[in-house]
Amino acid sequence: KGEILGFAGLVGAGRTETVETIFGMRHRDSGTIIKNGKPLEIRSPQDAIHNRIALLTEDRRGNGIVGILSVKDNTILANLPAYGFPLKHQKIRDDTEHYIQAMNTKTPSMEQPIMFLSGGNQQKVLIGRWLLTDPDVLIVDEPTRGIDVGAKAEIHTLISKLAGQGKAIILISSELPEVMGMADRIVTMYEGEVTGTVERDSEQWNSEHIMALCHGQQEI
Repeated sequence: KGEILGFAGLVGAGRTETVETIFGMRHRDSGTIIKNGKPLEIRSPQDAIHNRIALLTEDRRGNGIVGILSVKDNTILANLPAYGFPLKHQKIRDDTEHYIQAMNTKTPSMEQPIMFLSGGNQQKVLIGRWLLTDPDVLIVDEPTRGIDVGAKAEIHTLISKLAGQGKAIILISSELPEVMGMADRIVTMYEGEVTGTVERDSEQWNSEHIMALCHGQQEI
């Protein structure tokens, strides 16, 4: 809790595949997922959400936003059971407005189709979607890819704030300076294998050592 755990590695290292397996998007052949000392059986994203694990996916347009739906609909998508049947429309509007304000999302209205927002504002809506599920563990895969500098700084600040509130954050980024700037601890991967773990306060916390691990040099 309260830690930002970074995953570093080259393209194809297996970082995204690992977190998608934790989230139930991929079949797990072996290994155990343990949270708060208890093993979890996660076979689907629904299982992960039930266990208060959230994943902001790498492919924002492919499996993040639903472009033709509104900001409102995209915000509540992962939390639909909370709104009952028939739907509690006022609660939906209140929750959406809360996260528009909390994320500082620039949109003409909550009814605006999300496809017409900038990349940074789309990402803010998706972060709001997952915060609405009140996760203990928030996995963010390339959270600042393809967004402008201002939105990137806002998202960095938000991630740090969430960690400060006690959320466990797992951060994946292809930009090593981003991982080193944000993370308390970095796990390095190469071709599907973990090659090392580096703590911020250790002598190994430098880009040369971390990059060597990302190229397959096993930690001694």
